[in-house]
Amino acid sequence: MKNQILDLEKKYWKAMESHDFDTVKSLTHFPCIVAGKDGVRSVDEPIFKKMFESGKGRQLKVLDISDAEIQIIGDSAIIAYLITLEYTMEGLQSSGKCACTSTWVKDQENWICAMHTESDLKK
Repeated sequence: MKNQILDLEKKYWKAMESHDFDTVKSLTHFPCIVAGKDGVRSVDEPIFKKMFESGKGRQLKVLDISDAEIQIIGDSAIIAYLITLEYTMEGLQSSGKCACTSTWVKDQENWICAMHTESDLKK
């Protein structure tokens, strides 16, 4: 079960890399809760789609996911991990490392992400 949650998280990031909104949407509970450097908010599907589409000019690449800790609690799962990302926008590259957490809930037979956080780590 823990491997399944890590695989779902990787699938989510892969869909973000390839700008595959349908996959991201199918893996997301709406409204979802998002927390990061811009604060905390509850995001419904139309707002989520707008946020997703705003990143079309930016190429995202996941370089590494490591140090995953996963707990299964009933019909929910929490995962925390480190991720190293590379961004390319208008020919300029940058990279960064974040500590991420997600909460996955089982909806009928499918797991969907109900909450995600990202905290930038010092370089």
